[in-house]
Amino acid sequence: MSDTPKEMDKDLPEHNIKRKREKEDGSAQPVKVKEYRKQIECFLETEVEEIPGTSPLKKRRRRKKISDIVSSTPQPAVPADLQNMITQHFKYERSVIELEELKLPDSYFLESNDLTHTLSSYLKQVCRKWVKLCKNHTENKSVLMLIICSSALRALEMIRLITAFKGDCKAVKLFAKHIKVEEQIKWLSKGAVHLGVGTPGRIRNLIDRDGLSLQSLKYVILDWNWRDQKLRRLMDIPEVKQETLKLLETSIIPACKKGQVKLGLF
Repeated sequence: MSDTPKEMDKDLPEHNIKRKREKEDGSAQPVKVKEYRKQIECFLETEVEEIPGTSPLKKRRRRKKISDIVSSTPQPAVPADLQNMITQHFKYERSVIELEELKLPDSYFLESNDLTHTLSSYLKQVCRKWVKLCKNHTENKSVLMLIICSSALRALEMIRLITAFKGDCKAVKLFAKHIKVEEQIKWLSKGAVHLGVGTPGRIRNLIDRDGLSLQSLKYVILDWNWRDQKLRRLMDIPEVKQETLKLLETSIIPACKKGQVKLGLF
């Protein structure tokens, strides 16, 4: 017959008997373990208390917004601003010789807007021979002036702002919103167009497709100082900045070096 539980208790191994004795004696080892655990718990608590103190570090690492950078007193653009931006953008992609080719001396620039002008008053100041140029311009697919801005909405606004300047001259919209590139190529080929206002991406596309020629081009105006609702300028919007710099590198700067085009920062 099997042993009863009472009989099994009598036959306990020696190590079980030792455990019982240790419990009865109240040995110090369990107390030490508890103390050690208490020390760990205290240490962890101090760690938790220090976590809120790390929040200022996160704030310091916060990415700056445009509104944080904008000066309370806006500063007008100067030629060095554009030159520095071109150098910083291409310095890891171009050789030293190629970077030299992209340099823009001050002689390539018109007088910059000092932030006191409207668009029409600025253009009247820097393009004093505009009326004469318009009378002599008869070439299709080409314009005398390009105004480059950040969006289609801004382009429409600028077309309204130049009414006093352009007079009877013909202006064309050169942006992608609701207008197909094929339609713009047709407009440019039908007759002489004096002034084009648009975005850098669409202007570059038209040039690449031979829909727009720079043969008669005299002025390129960058809408540099204006800020949108998010306080971003033309060169603060990454995709627009990239397209503008590509347009400058491939088309505008070579035309400036030939002596036919002047740059203006409005």
